[in-house]
Amino acid sequence: MARERAARGIGKGVTGAPRIAPLEAHEISDELAGLLASMIAINAVVGSREAETLTELQAADLHDEAAPDMRAMLGNLPEIMRTMLRHPALFTQLANTGLQLLGHGALPGRDRELAILRIGWLCRAPYEWGEHVLIAKKYGVTSVEIEAITTGSTAPGWSEHDRAILRAAEELHADATISDATWATLAARYDDRQLIELPVVIGQYQAVAYYQNALRISLHHDNPGLSAR
Repeated sequence: MARERAARGIGKGVTGAPRIAPLEAHEISDELAGLLASMIAINAVVGSREAETLTELQAADLHDEAAPDMRAMLGNLPEIMRTMLRHPALFTQLANTGLQLLGHGALPGRDRELAILRIGWLCRAPYEWGEHVLIAKKYGVTSVEIEAITTGSTAPGWSEHDRAILRAAEELHADATISDATWATLAARYDDRQLIELPVVIGQYQAVAYYQNALRISLHHDNPGLSAR
């Protein structure tokens, strides 16, 4: 049954209509402007499909009634952005944290994405999983490895270092800490900044999974959810 649900891109408890309606274009206020720089930077880092729309929005005048195309662009923003804009102050901080981790982080991109995908799978977070499968592939993570992430650190074929990254996510998810053995393996390659950053990345994306799942955010148009490979 769990595999059946995963194949349909449905996470545990993630069923039904969104719990909070996303903002309609006419509801979006000037507070959007303060978020655009962060969102553009994040989307540039991960090569998002929304980069062009966001850049055009930054140059637009929200109060220009003669610019219907601009309002259409607002409506084209992903549901997750228009939902989180109901709490713009919080969304600003989340966007800034995401930019730090994705754009200026100490961890190699491949390592970061292995950790994010493992915690996303453990949380059965369809939106997070599907989006980060696309991002992970840009850092060289293969479809075979992505399938192995669904099994986790016990899957054959991982290097000792990669296995420790996956195990760190598993241990934090289960026990809220990283074991001495896993830490020692990570410390053989990571410096202090990276050792600090790894549990922060895992915790950040567990939080992202929580709000995406709890709010029942609809999948983006070409995000296949948990079936993504």
